[in-house]
Amino acid sequence: MKAKSVFMILATVFFSIALSLMAATSEAAKTKVKVSKEAQTCIGCHEAQSPSLVQEWRLSRHATKGVDCYTCHKSAKGAPGALEHNGYTIHVLVSPKDCNQCHPKEVKEMTESHHAQAQDVLNSLDNYLGEVVGGPEAVTVGCRQCHGGVPKFLANGQLDPMTWPNTGIGRINPDGSHGSCTACHTRHAFSKAQAREPQTCGKCHLGPDHPQIEIYQESKHGILYEANKGRMNMNKDSWVVGKDYTAAPTCATCHMGATPNQPVTHDVGARISWTLRPPISKKLENADQRRARMKDVCSSCHSAPFVDNFYTQYDNFVNFYNNKFAIPATQIRQALIDKGKLKANDYSNKLEWTYFEMWHHEGRRARHGAAMMGPDYAWWHGIYEVAKNFYTEFLPEVKEAAGPELYAELTKKYIEPNERHDWYINGISKEQLQNIQKFYNQRYGGETAK
Repeated sequence: MKAKSVFMILATVFFSIALSLMAATSEAAKTKVKVSKEAQTCIGCHEAQSPSLVQEWRLSRHATKGVDCYTCHKSAKGAPGALEHNGYTIHVLVSPKDCNQCHPKEVKEMTESHHAQAQDVLNSLDNYLGEVVGGPEAVTVGCRQCHGGVPKFLANGQLDPMTWPNTGIGRINPDGSHGSCTACHTRHAFSKAQAREPQTCGKCHLGPDHPQIEIYQESKHGILYEANKGRMNMNKDSWVVGKDYTAAPTCATCHMGATPNQPVTHDVGARISWTLRPPISKKLENADQRRARMKDVCSSCHSAPFVDNFYTQYDNFVNFYNNKFAIPATQIRQALIDKGKLKANDYSNKLEWTYFEMWHHEGRRARHGAAMMGPDYAWWHGIYEVAKNFYTEFLPEVKEAAGPELYAELTKKYIEPNERHDWYINGISKEQLQNIQKFYNQRYGGETAK
């Protein structure tokens, strides 16, 4: 009996090894590489120096199509960023202009998208915080690694280490092109499957001011994805929701992916109808067409009434945030600036910090929570934080900066007309307290509301 058990174990082990070898042989057969004479020189050195780099390329779709090192890195003499390297003129930094040789549609869409303009954010208030309140070192390894930067060169033609490496999505390249394809299609496999993973977007879309990946993970969409990863067919060339996969959507599904009615797009904003970035949200140009595209994606899994009702709740939420908090806070701040009581963007005073974080952190979290069906981010990480800081930080700081007379004038003009602030102006009424007590008595069997 024991000998038979040992035999069965050994047979199982050998069978597993055989299957692994067959799989490896099959994978190698599928990735027959085509290499130019120039690229053979590259591989001769880099296979010893950076073996993983070469192996990832060997396993890529590029390798099977004859797209090798020289295809992407070759350069004309005298071109921006060009350098002489072992008898060849190359450039280190591969840009969308290089990718355009084979992918003109994708490059055009990406170049016209908000992604390609992400570096512009560093010319805004965010950059003042990074460069001055923080420091250039923080901007180099923080801000620019997502938003992009402007790579510079040293006298010897090598890239300046203060500006490279950088795969920020809005990078301004030496050849004048904007963007970085490798922000999503990581070197040197340039995998479709990897670019479709939610975590690829989560490299930049996370944290206190835009926690899209955390919201996605909280949502039913993210939960379904985690439970059904094996059914997503992420490696397929055709990746049409409702046809090639049905289990869950990823970020790429909603913002870029193909449906039976529309093709894949590399313009990640083509289906976004609200802008949720600024202090006060507004509808984007052609918002109805943008929304129709997103609704088409939603309809793969949801009925029309479900989708329409979701958008009703979403619109109501954004308008509520705008009207109750964002608009009055912005108007009051501007009034203080106009009256000479406050310097714009002067972070030496607490009021500016409070205002900034209300819209830039808490307000964005709330709006993105509503947009992506993340209830905890819509309320506890969102509107709760906005409201707490609006009433307990912002308005008291306004009173201190304005003085009693101007504060009374500002609240009468910007706060009192909205009845939703009545509880703050006049206190909670006796009737409201009784209703709250009644609810708690019914819900918790007579326990007193705390």
